[in-house]
Amino acid sequence: MQMPKADQTILDHRHMIVAGLKRIVPAHCVLDDDSSMKAYDTDGLSAYRQMPLVVVLPETTAQVSAVLKWCRDEGVKVVPRGAGTSLSGGAIPLADGVLLGLGKFNQIIDIDYENRCVVTQPGVTNLGITHAVQDEGFYYAPDPSSQIACSIGGNIAENSGGVHCLKYGLTTNNVLGIEIVTMDGDILRLGGKHLDSGALDLLGLMTGSEGLLGVVTEVTVRILRKPATQRAMLVGFDTAQEAGQAVSNVIAAGIIPAGMEMMDAPAINAAEDFVGAGYPREAAALLIVELDGPEVEVNFLLERVGDIVKSSGATSVRLSHSEEERNQFWAGRKSAFPAVGRISPDYLCMDGTIPRKALPEMLTRMAMMSQKYGLRVANVFHAGDGNLHPLILFDANQPGELERAEEFGNDILRNCVQLGGVLTGEHGVGIEKRDLMPEMFSEEDLRQQQRVKCAFDPNHLLNPGKVFPVLHRCAELGRMHVHKGEVPHPDLPRF
Repeated sequence: MQMPKADQTILDHRHMIVAGLKRIVPAHCVLDDDSSMKAYDTDGLSAYRQMPLVVVLPETTAQVSAVLKWCRDEGVKVVPRGAGTSLSGGAIPLADGVLLGLGKFNQIIDIDYENRCVVTQPGVTNLGITHAVQDEGFYYAPDPSSQIACSIGGNIAENSGGVHCLKYGLTTNNVLGIEIVTMDGDILRLGGKHLDSGALDLLGLMTGSEGLLGVVTEVTVRILRKPATQRAMLVGFDTAQEAGQAVSNVIAAGIIPAGMEMMDAPAINAAEDFVGAGYPREAAALLIVELDGPEVEVNFLLERVGDIVKSSGATSVRLSHSEEERNQFWAGRKSAFPAVGRISPDYLCMDGTIPRKALPEMLTRMAMMSQKYGLRVANVFHAGDGNLHPLILFDANQPGELERAEEFGNDILRNCVQLGGVLTGEHGVGIEKRDLMPEMFSEEDLRQQQRVKCAFDPNHLLNPGKVFPVLHRCAELGRMHVHKGEVPHPDLPRF
């Protein structure tokens, strides 16, 4: 039987790419059979799947450089991938592109306690950094719920946060330097072991760039001394609105906890069934407030926070009295996502950010949206900085439920923007929020962002189809550089 011409064209293209890549990396680092590539057909946004054309797994920075340069010369698209935990579809492959996996970059290169930093390859897990330094009393502060699995390179791509980002910042506040490889194959170093640089903040530009500008092959992060004292508080409320108001009241009092998380009743009960953390099942909402520092300061602030939450309507307050108990408090929150997976066949984990004062209003709106779409929602928030993670429960086997869940999620994100917030706090835009970008940015805003993309990747070969709802050709946006004697493009500002 003769193969259709379109299928034969795809196979010929694959064979050409495989042959080219095998001249750069060992043959075992190139995967082109469906059974081997199946593990790479999706990321954390598992409602969407796409088999890549070819998978390449380089082992050195030099190989990454050579792969990207060859792909540029041949006009082949490339999707970078770390651990594949992205919840916005940032690492979903392309049917006509190479998926470049960095799983072999899994070693810590240097631990420098004097300068309080760690140099690591991007495939090392977030929690792996803390494990490497904890015996000396240090840790890495950003701690996403997926920290046991997510890679530090992926954290750079999405500017990940975590439960302790309120006090200690997101990834961008804890990264000192990176090594990146551009689509041209150039190897660049941005930053280093020093805390800041006098040059343009290209490091800040790369952090959160979602694999559109370059591929990270080395990372330098700062590590912190473990606080002398850490204590957590469980606070129950009869309504989610009272809990939201308590968050605003604590911050308004000038207190910045190490972490301040919020869960509603569905999330509380799912976590309690899964972990048995001692959460108050009767509560409609739960706050987990952690304070750290010198013991006398922590004890003083615990008393102040206790007074504030009680005056805000708290019905129960429980303090941790041991490290084991504190870890148990957090175990329920850290396990909230898998716990919810036990009560629903499927769920979408959303990610939007609002001003803290808008928490009560947002919770009211989400309750109304839940009724409108006929779908349950379990709420887990980084409440201290207004980063929402509503989990929309649905069954993909029921016709129309996935589509309703997606529209529910879109409505949540539109409301975030309406209330003065943004589309994403730490999961990135990827494909999930791509078509919502005009809700937040004007056409000129998006064109200006694409001009930055063009400066690094003028042929749009690196992770195309992500972030931007409409991808303009670089020629349409105007050239980035004007040579002496030339007239600047009218769309570009004069300096």
